[in-house]
Amino acid sequence: MTRRTKFGIFGAIALVVVVGLFMMSRSRRANASTEVRMDTVATRDLVAAVTASGRIEAQSQVDISADITGRIIQIAVKEGDWVTKGQFLIQIDASEYQAAVARAQGVVASSQASVVQARANRDQAKRAADRANELAKAGPNLIAPEMVEQAVTAHEVAQANLRASEATMDQARAGLRQAQEQLSKTRLVAPMAGRVVRVAKEVGEVAVQGTFSSEQALLVTIADLSVIQANVKVDETDVVRLTEGDSVEVTIDAFPDSTFAGRVTKVSNSALLSATATASGSTDQAVDFEVEITLDNPPADIRPDLSCTARIVTDIREDVMSVPIIALTVRDNTPVPSERGTGSTPLTDADTTRPATARGDSGAERNESEGVFVVNGGMATFRPVKVGIAGDEHFEILSGLQVGDSIVSGTYQTIRDLRDSTRVRAMPATMPGAQGARS
Repeated sequence: MTRRTKFGIFGAIALVVVVGLFMMSRSRRANASTEVRMDTVATRDLVAAVTASGRIEAQSQVDISADITGRIIQIAVKEGDWVTKGQFLIQIDASEYQAAVARAQGVVASSQASVVQARANRDQAKRAADRANELAKAGPNLIAPEMVEQAVTAHEVAQANLRASEATMDQARAGLRQAQEQLSKTRLVAPMAGRVVRVAKEVGEVAVQGTFSSEQALLVTIADLSVIQANVKVDETDVVRLTEGDSVEVTIDAFPDSTFAGRVTKVSNSALLSATATASGSTDQAVDFEVEITLDNPPADIRPDLSCTARIVTDIREDVMSVPIIALTVRDNTPVPSERGTGSTPLTDADTTRPATARGDSGAERNESEGVFVVNGGMATFRPVKVGIAGDEHFEILSGLQVGDSIVSGTYQTIRDLRDSTRVRAMPATMPGAQGARS
């Protein structure tokens, strides 16, 4: 056998081997299947809720600050005390204001004396004017006309002086009332009944007016704890789902083992803009709305400013068709008829997936469809669906599926990478998390 013949035989054998390996590989890829978690479309009771965090507050709370400046010489209450309306709280040094009242009283006395004197002068001038007029009437030669004119003018001046003295007395009395009012502000009393939740000053510190800083001027805070509220911040995407009267479950960090029922009593109509957004003028900041929740039966030892979390129930659906949240995905597609008469969607390498919680973005502009992968005969086919409310773990399905349909429900990465018309097989139930994905 020649050398050329040997090389020809070896080449033919090598070619057969390569072709065989290629065919085996192609057959193996054709028969390969993706391992997925599977679930069955079923009916469930769903509860749609919005979760928000905030703080506990009393319905009525009063911050008491000083209207005058002075040194605190007595504090009659401490934090936690219950007080009644009108009960004495704080005494500010009143010596300066007592002196001001004494000065004002002296000015009033002096002005009263001036009024008495001016009134006497007016009466005397009136009598002199009357006599001059009578003499002028009795005969033209009994009194000179100039003297009559002087008497009348003196009477008018005396009347003007009396009015000026009376005005001065009124001004002095107003000054006295002002001094007395300032003196009364040295003694602070409770404007309402409630619990003292904060005492911000100590005896010996100086109480200042709150013109420039209400925080520095704060002395005592009293709260009426008969009605307790939770004020929470809700994102702009969720606040439109809330209405007054919605039922709420509130958990308070200080009471970790308890849940308190309540109801929505107020939904703010304006957003709470952050200080950063206000200063910079940026519109990229998160926009939150304040929601007021009234607790039905708060604990007796609750206090303001405790952190809390509210779960606000916005909708309840009973016995509705649903799928796990993780099963819902999004694909860019052009719908074509499927065997059930609904759309199936051939995909490209650029197909994308988004979490169920991202529903409602600009998907329509990108020709996206929300749907699930339905498994039939070992083949996963994307099927668009119409969804309703979202529960804690499931989406309500309004159309596109039937109860009993087998669908792909995990894992998230598997659904993200899954393509239409892909062969799949069920993940073994013994694998960790396989059972947890089913409900």
